[in-house]
Amino acid sequence: MARTIDYGTLMHRAMRTLIQNVLDDVAQNGLPGDHHFFITFDTTHPEVEMADWLRARYPEEMTVVIQHWFDNLVVTDDGFTITLNFGNQPEPLIIPFDAVRTFVDPSVEFGLRFETQEQDDEDEDEGDTGAEDDDLPPEPPRGDAEIVSLDKFRK
Repeated sequence: MARTIDYGTLMHRAMRTLIQNVLDDVAQNGLPGDHHFFITFDTTHPEVEMADWLRARYPEEMTVVIQHWFDNLVVTDDGFTITLNFGNQPEPLIIPFDAVRTFVDPSVEFGLRFETQEQDDEDEDEGDTGAEDDDLPPEPPRGDAEIVSLDKFRK
């Protein structure tokens, strides 16, 4: 059997390394300028650790914003831990890089999206109609951390 180069896997690995490097720099030096991140991750990933009430509210996917207030950002080769504020309630999260679905820095219009076969099939079924208002997540708790829909950043 002929050997092939798996460009998809190599690209995903490179993109996750980019996220790792960016977050590691932020952990060491803080966020520069107007930079901030929307990170969407798969809450069903077996290595994601989060409060039960957050998992109940976001049983499949969650988007967090790293901007004004965050604490305890620690980056490893496999993922990152961070404490975010949800309605004046600090909550630690452990997010493996393999669980990350999107990484967006809207201050410079930069974004990465990790495709999976399952997502590709869903995208084909949905077409280019975009999300309906009733598909949006419920209003997030008020505080410094926000949970947002990334649909407005997609073209």
